[in-house]
Amino acid sequence: MAIRYLKAYTADLNYNCNILEFSINDRIERVLEEILCEKPDLVAFSCYIWNIDYIKQLASLIKLIDDKIKILYGGPEVSYDSEKFLKENIGEYVIEGEGEETYREYVKTLLQYKEPLNIKGLYYKSDKGISYGGKRELMDMNKLAFPYNLKDNLENKIVYYEASRGCPFNCKYCLSSTIHGVRFLSLERVKKDLKFLIDKKVKLIKFVDRTFNCNSKFAMSLWEYLISIDTETTFHFEISADILNEDQLKLLAKAPKGRFQFEVGVQTTNNEVLKNINRFVAFEDIKKQVVELNKLGNIKQHLDLIAGLPGEDFQSFKKSFNDLYSIGPDEIQLGFLKLLKGSPMKEEAQKWGIVYSPYTPYEVLKTKDISYEELLLLKRVEAMIDKYYNSQKFTSILKYFIPKFESAFDFYLSLGGFFYDKGYFSRSLSSTDYYKVFLEFNSEVLNNENAALKEIVKFDYLKFNRKKWLPEFLERNIGKNTERIFKEAIKNEIIEVPFINYHIEDFNIDIIKFINNGEINGGIYYLIFDENNCNNILDVTYVINKEKLLNQ
Repeated sequence: MAIRYLKAYTADLNYNCNILEFSINDRIERVLEEILCEKPDLVAFSCYIWNIDYIKQLASLIKLIDDKIKILYGGPEVSYDSEKFLKENIGEYVIEGEGEETYREYVKTLLQYKEPLNIKGLYYKSDKGISYGGKRELMDMNKLAFPYNLKDNLENKIVYYEASRGCPFNCKYCLSSTIHGVRFLSLERVKKDLKFLIDKKVKLIKFVDRTFNCNSKFAMSLWEYLISIDTETTFHFEISADILNEDQLKLLAKAPKGRFQFEVGVQTTNNEVLKNINRFVAFEDIKKQVVELNKLGNIKQHLDLIAGLPGEDFQSFKKSFNDLYSIGPDEIQLGFLKLLKGSPMKEEAQKWGIVYSPYTPYEVLKTKDISYEELLLLKRVEAMIDKYYNSQKFTSILKYFIPKFESAFDFYLSLGGFFYDKGYFSRSLSSTDYYKVFLEFNSEVLNNENAALKEIVKFDYLKFNRKKWLPEFLERNIGKNTERIFKEAIKNEIIEVPFINYHIEDFNIDIIKFINNGEINGGIYYLIFDENNCNNILDVTYVINKEKLLNQ
């Protein structure tokens, strides 16, 4: 949004401004070529922890080709040591902090005088070294120009939107703690902006507000509006769950399923560690409201944990993980503490024995409470939770395995160790390999050859991989007579599976549900039983239509 804000806020000025966007995975030669093809007088970069090294290289290459091109930097990665950054890097200008007013004044001055004068919020190189125009006050949010326009192709895209700036909390690891107070756009302005994006058929609007529901009246008014409107757009909010009240929950219960998704920063369930980072809220208060939201069944919840926080050791983090997992959120994000420039946490690093990388993204390497080796183990857990839990494509398999371990954390830790020992982290696995891993894990780690597991794996595979073939490791030979009877029944649209009863102690999915409610999620689940022993389930198949099953 940053560069769009800058362009929109200076749209009335008589200058030519073009926006170019790239991925850090793009070849730097191509990016350089496209920038230089614009024949720029000045190139302005929006700088973050994930792109700053790339940007430094680009700036150097631009200057090597044409030293007359000016370079301007802005964004959080250059806002907290601006003078030092400008001394050590190629380029002429750095905008500190919030950029709209500073950039506008900068452009106006440049157009009039060719060189910037004393502009608040701007660092610049001069004959005297590095000059600074002084601190700029925060702007009135309602002066912001809407950063999107009719020419933007936004259909089915993910679009960011900002209804407020600032945060009422002062978490030591967060840059929002450096700015006190919260500023809001007017409610009518927000509704107008969102209606524009909704009409453009945006797929997902992600609010970048740090704590969207910190103003209950504002949040409820906007939620009420979004609940009432006819749209397929989904809206993502970062909220503080502990301040959700009864009125908000009653309102949210009316939301169409899929209309809202919430991101909740739990970070840790250790109340002492929460105090260490200036989060004065008990996990029990967060849990209560997250559980209430879960009961509504219409809002996707994404819960965050941070490893490496001051005062939290491996066992404490394990408890935090298990506490969070027990709630059953839709997604769990396991992040690692980053000591960002300008954050109070960076100033307290020595106090907590925090050793962090001096290179972006400044991630914790160890603390006095948790070792480097233990953090590596948590990296494996992170990979497993992201692939297997968050994708929600392995739910039956996970239900089978987790009761076999002391806790959910122990399962994911063991699975991550298995991946590491087998070398799976260092090579690319196919989508079918991720299912096959469980059969290997069951055999090699648990020393178990449970035949039912293959059927559970097959069930999840067929449910989420609607192909006309099965990978070889999931194939099961069935008797010709059973196959003939089954296909004949399907042709006649009669599904009758002869069985007496069955033994499914290890199956861990609700077979009765499938038998009584065959049609689920637009498809049908079919069970095939051993024709010689009706106690054995041979196959569980998910199909969308008869033709698909016949083709299999």
